[in-house]
Amino acid sequence: MTSWDIKPQGVQGHLKTVGGNAGELETALNALLTAMSEAAQAAGTAVPGSQSGMTPQGPLAPGAAPSPGAAFLAPQKAMGPVAAALGEYLTARKPEFKSMAERIEACIRGAVLATNEYLQGDLDQAKEAQDAARAVNLDLLREKTGAKP
Repeated sequence: MTSWDIKPQGVQGHLKTVGGNAGELETALNALLTAMSEAAQAAGTAVPGSQSGMTPQGPLAPGAAPSPGAAFLAPQKAMGPVAAALGEYLTARKPEFKSMAERIEACIRGAVLATNEYLQGDLDQAKEAQDAARAVNLDLLREKTGAKP
């Protein structure tokens, strides 16, 4: 193993920067999800009005119930092609979004743990923390830092 020369204040400064950037990424992803949801709703459908899940206008005879299978009993609102495409896009990107969050968490936890172990003089544990961060082994990092999954 090569020698280590960690400056805790430098690590702390970098972690603050990374934490700030992670917060900005979270804000951007939340804005993306909100905008895509609004776009999906605004896009409408290519389904005729009677099949769109909208409440029909007009009276029903007293005591009469809509017939089974009537258009206005649709269990869910019809989705247009734009909403469907946006949904597919987000579903396909979900693993990438999750991976970004996990990598950021692993880097932060690994840096904190490795620095703390270094300061206590346990270079083997510091290397283990560094390796866990590199491998995105969140279970080990969370266990060692006392975090709940």
